[in-house]
Amino acid sequence: MIFVTGADGFIGSHLVERCHWRGDEVLGGKYQPTVNVEEIDPQIKFVYCDVTDASRVAAVLDEYRPDKIFHLAAQSYPTVSWDLPRETMDTNAGGTISIFEAVKLLKAKDLSYDPVVVVACSSAEYGASFSDEIDQIAEDAALLPLSPYGVSKVAQDLLAYQYCTNDSIRAIRARIFNTTGPRKTGDVCSDFIRRLVAAERSLTDELELSVGNLDSTRAILDVQDTINALDLLSSGGRPGGVYNICSASCVRIGDIIGILESIFGRSIRPVANEALLRPSDEQRIFGSTTRLTTDTTWRQSVSLRDTLSAMVAYWRSRG
Repeated sequence: MIFVTGADGFIGSHLVERCHWRGDEVLGGKYQPTVNVEEIDPQIKFVYCDVTDASRVAAVLDEYRPDKIFHLAAQSYPTVSWDLPRETMDTNAGGTISIFEAVKLLKAKDLSYDPVVVVACSSAEYGASFSDEIDQIAEDAALLPLSPYGVSKVAQDLLAYQYCTNDSIRAIRARIFNTTGPRKTGDVCSDFIRRLVAAERSLTDELELSVGNLDSTRAILDVQDTINALDLLSSGGRPGGVYNICSASCVRIGDIIGILESIFGRSIRPVANEALLRPSDEQRIFGSTTRLTTDTTWRQSVSLRDTLSAMVAYWRSRG
């Protein structure tokens, strides 16, 4: 069985559907949905699981004994972490401890139980290590997070390493870079598209778009490529290993507007909004995937334009 925590979130919802549709026995953990759960295939089995509730996590794992655990449950918004730093740390670090302590307990009770635990970490861990002098950052770069969210992800990452080293739990750390697609909210692509879909109902020749920093650059990956990487790591990743999951190309945020103009067929006029600027913001976020492509068969398959087109169709259908 496959167990996905945070299956009522963006990446988790796509992952449980991928597993279910290919015939795997899959269980989704749910707590506080960040996507519309009515959009998720209703045939998928869900169980209530607040990862900060250690006894509940232990009970779920004891009952179902999953062979693979994808730990995706998190407070996943860097902007929210500035307002809720303690809650972010409790969920991300504390929830990870709940998972590993439950596995540790089960392994002590049943020596044959030996699940793989893939932990969804983040490129936000690198923080100040990103610079214009570094093209694609590798996994051995210093972890210098610039937000409470990034700090919580460093803790999550190193906890996975610690439990692998000390308790022989087959933990794999997946540092996920910018990922987007249908159902995503709270990132630059979904924010742009939602505003533009609302604006296009005005039937004007030019669409106005409120924007923040347009000069930063990001490597943006489609969610289907991200979940494919997670899936492949669960069978081909090295226990204790850490892997970047990132697009093979980087795009300036302002250039996304040009792609959207071609999709919408309308000119877009950006309007600066200081409220959309973060207290600190990495100028360039781009990661090397050499380790991922060496240890697995993963290759990026979806272009940014195709991803954005799918997102436009998604938000238009919900207009």
